[in-house]
Amino acid sequence: MEFGTPLMEGARKVLLLGSGELGKEMAIEAQRLGVEVVAVDRYDMAPAMHIAHRRYVVNMMDGDAVRAVVRREAPDAIIAEIEAINTDALMKLEEEGFRVVPNARAVKVCMNRVELRILAAEKLGLPTTRYHIAESPSDVESACRDLGYPCLVKPEMSSSGHGHVVIRNRDEVEKGFKQAIQHARGVSKQLLVEEFVEIDREFTVLTYRHRVWDKAEIRTLIPIEHQRPRGVFHYVESWHPPTAEETVLRTAREIATKVTDELGGLGIYGVELILTRDGRLLFSEVAPRPHDTGLVTLVSTDINEFQIHVRAALGLQIPEVKLVTPAASHVIIADNEGYAPRFIGIEEALAIPGVQVRLFGKPSTYRGRRMGVVLAVGNTVEEARERARLAASRIKVIPKIPE
Repeated sequence: MEFGTPLMEGARKVLLLGSGELGKEMAIEAQRLGVEVVAVDRYDMAPAMHIAHRRYVVNMMDGDAVRAVVRREAPDAIIAEIEAINTDALMKLEEEGFRVVPNARAVKVCMNRVELRILAAEKLGLPTTRYHIAESPSDVESACRDLGYPCLVKPEMSSSGHGHVVIRNRDEVEKGFKQAIQHARGVSKQLLVEEFVEIDREFTVLTYRHRVWDKAEIRTLIPIEHQRPRGVFHYVESWHPPTAEETVLRTAREIATKVTDELGGLGIYGVELILTRDGRLLFSEVAPRPHDTGLVTLVSTDINEFQIHVRAALGLQIPEVKLVTPAASHVIIADNEGYAPRFIGIEEALAIPGVQVRLFGKPSTYRGRRMGVVLAVGNTVEEARERARLAASRIKVIPKIPE
């Protein structure tokens, strides 16, 4: 296998559909291998665009636009980084001979919560929350009546908590339905209505498929544990290794392997599971790409999740990944809406031993938007978590406020 030089004849090339913070880390790893990087997103100056060789701003739900960019660039691999992508376009591109990572079917299934839940619960028989599929407020009311209030409602196209709504009684059904649809990623016609469970712990099992000579091999990393404040549906902090019992972790890895084997292709999957307070370990969802909770692997493992995904995308082998230190991550969040954000407290955060800071470079903010992450190592997970939390608390995001 040969690798050329970027911007010259014979260069290997990856194209990112979605260029956020995860795409930025993948672009960095691709550049380190001398791979040409093309970044695509719906808005200009997305994080990965800062370091890509070329960038395109397109509506990625527009199949014609996606196909036009891919055909023009003719990449060695197409990497889907977000949910709001026209997956039918990816299916057609794959039929034309382009490599979609992990594969077009996996991206299509994983980015649709309804399809994914049907595959996990009904085809694979994995343990999940009890659920119904709804298309109208009356469907939601019927589902909540069967499952019992409160219920958690998610649009079929969703990520990072977008469109997730807790419905606590019948009077909230109509509003909850509209809110979930309104805040979906892309267009959603269906909703997943789930029983509301009390979560004890959450895990991400990073599971990767890579080519070993003429066959694909599946491996899992030591699970990552993470948690968020009550009522928050997006990632806030994660740590590695987890503190759960070995029997729970072994079962989590078995579930993740089963899902990844079914989805196939090459690349890393972020398989999310929850352990309820009544002791049930349940499959939640899976991302067909590096996972935000896996940012901790930038310091916790010898090969991080972004290296794994890029290597697999290019058909390279990946040795067994080793944990090298207890580590933790904590997000840096914006408090209000604005643009051209400035950051204060970086010096104070970096004065804490074992701390690193990654600012994503997003050009605008809104309340709750992730603008960066603190990474910390320690002699123990507890020490790493405390350092990450303290460092994150010292950093403030100050955007310009539109007049």
